[in-house]
Amino acid sequence: MSEIVETTLDPRRKRLIFRSWHRGTKEMDLLMGSFAEKHLPSLGEADVDAYERLLLEQDPDVYDWILGRLPVPAEHDTPVMALLQQHRYA
Repeated sequence: MSEIVETTLDPRRKRLIFRSWHRGTKEMDLLMGSFAEKHLPSLGEADVDAYERLLLEQDPDVYDWILGRLPVPAEHDTPVMALLQQHRYA
C-alpha cells in the first residue's frame, strides 16, 4: 500500500484495501487490490458498502461476474460492479 493511502484513509477503507490484496488467488489479488487502491479513496459510503459486500463472495464467482462469464446477481449489480468490470490492472 502506498504511503499516501496509508496516511489519508480511514481504518475501514485501509482494511478493505488489505482484504482486496489478500483474496487468495493471485488473479483476484491483483485485480481487486489494484481496483481498491485506485477507487476506494474516492467512493461514497454506499459504494464502499457495496464493495464490502462483494468481498464476502467467493473468488471464482466474482471473477466470472467481472469477466462477464456469468450474469451479475441483482444484489451485486451496482455502480461499483460496473466500475470493477471496466477496471484494468496495469
